[in-house]
Amino acid sequence: MRYNSSLPFENQVVMIVGGSKGIAKETAKQIAELGGSICLVARDKETLLQTAEEVKSRFVSSRQFVEVIAADAADYDLIQPKIEDFIQQHSVPDVLINAVGYAYPNYWENFELKDFIDNLHTNYYGQLVPTMILLPYFRERRSGHVSFISSMLGFMGLIGYGTYTPSKFALIGLAETLRHELKPENISVSILFPPDTATPGFKQENKTKPPETAILSETAKLYQPEVVAEKYIKGILNNKFYIIFGTGRWIWLLFRLFPRLVHAIMDHDLTKARKKIRQQSA
Repeated sequence: MRYNSSLPFENQVVMIVGGSKGIAKETAKQIAELGGSICLVARDKETLLQTAEEVKSRFVSSRQFVEVIAADAADYDLIQPKIEDFIQQHSVPDVLINAVGYAYPNYWENFELKDFIDNLHTNYYGQLVPTMILLPYFRERRSGHVSFISSMLGFMGLIGYGTYTPSKFALIGLAETLRHELKPENISVSILFPPDTATPGFKQENKTKPPETAILSETAKLYQPEVVAEKYIKGILNNKFYIIFGTGRWIWLLFRLFPRLVHAIMDHDLTKARKKIRQQSA
């Protein structure tokens, strides 16, 4: 992909799945400022339309446009004709950003099988299905960029995230496989590992987060979605595969090189957290 330096997304179309809220919403707004046209995909049409207006306010050219597709991204039969209609009306997107996802933290004994199925449905299949639909077009054109959003919990496990973490691990496997297979076809792949970010989803997580998990998260810096979006876009433009920043880079590196050390630190911190909880309840 070739970009103009001042408006790197000029004459480009970016499809953002799960683009009505959080990091993805901020990503859409910033891409609009960089000259890109946007297609937002999410389930809630009203929220989509509100976000579309915010995106439109960031346009820098009369040639830009924003469209919305209201659909469950994991429902292949529902979303495929809608994406194909968009392609017929406009063009094949240059970039696909898969940002669908949610977390439901809780103790293991409180999970039901449905919780695991729901997390995989949204977090994994919600990013897989749009990729399956657009990849044939990318391969025919022999260009494009596919991006996924995982999590720092995509490479490490933490108490409370028994349903969430497996789905994020799965996305890394998907991205790794596609990166290898698609590189000869000039199709690039990236995957973002965002830290804790002040989004509506993060607020929802805190409602069910076990006390130990909340204590372990206290030391982590809470990023604003605008900052994460800026780092994300920079990574995509630079064709980075793993997009990791801040303390996440060091945690990822330590976990790759010294997993037993990281496990020991995490176990020690969990012991301290439980001791703190007992003291508070005494």
